[in-house]
Amino acid sequence: MNAALGAFWKGGFAATSLDDISAATGMNRPSLYGAFGDKKSLYRKALGKFSDEFLGGLEKALFGGKGIEEDLVEFYLAALPTYLSGSDGGLGCPVLCTAPTAAGDDDIRGDLVGALDWMDSTLTRRFELAMEQGELDAKEAPDRLGRVAAALLHSLALRIRARQPGLEPDGFIRDSVAEILGI
Repeated sequence: MNAALGAFWKGGFAATSLDDISAATGMNRPSLYGAFGDKKSLYRKALGKFSDEFLGGLEKALFGGKGIEEDLVEFYLAALPTYLSGSDGGLGCPVLCTAPTAAGDDDIRGDLVGALDWMDSTLTRRFELAMEQGELDAKEAPDRLGRVAAALLHSLALRIRARQPGLEPDGFIRDSVAEILGI
């Protein structure tokens, strides 16, 4: 599954052929079909497995108990090893950087929306907790802050995938978190 994910991550859904997947996994086409069904099913299973593991790690960092500022920084820093992985340089997020190009498919669009909703709601919960603990002004809208904080994660993935010249992820993260929190 990880080898298939790597092929899709590098080339995206449409540009990744069954031959690419066969080469990456060491499985021939009949074996791929037998094990996973069609290409779309394999793609969705690979992204689903990745999402479950990756998002669980991000959530753990986000609710680390260090205070809203450091927990947010840790949340984004936890994404960096994945975003920066790849033999060709950073590939960003396999979901955020490949699923939008295949979002013409209702199932893949649904998977993408589910991932986006998870990010928004998880970050919203963290901002609600910060407000309950008196770390943030209660007049702020936690759902708005959650969407803005999620957008930072998306932007980080895309900037890394694009290999944006001069991007220093750590500084970008810390500056952006300070802006979100108004500090």
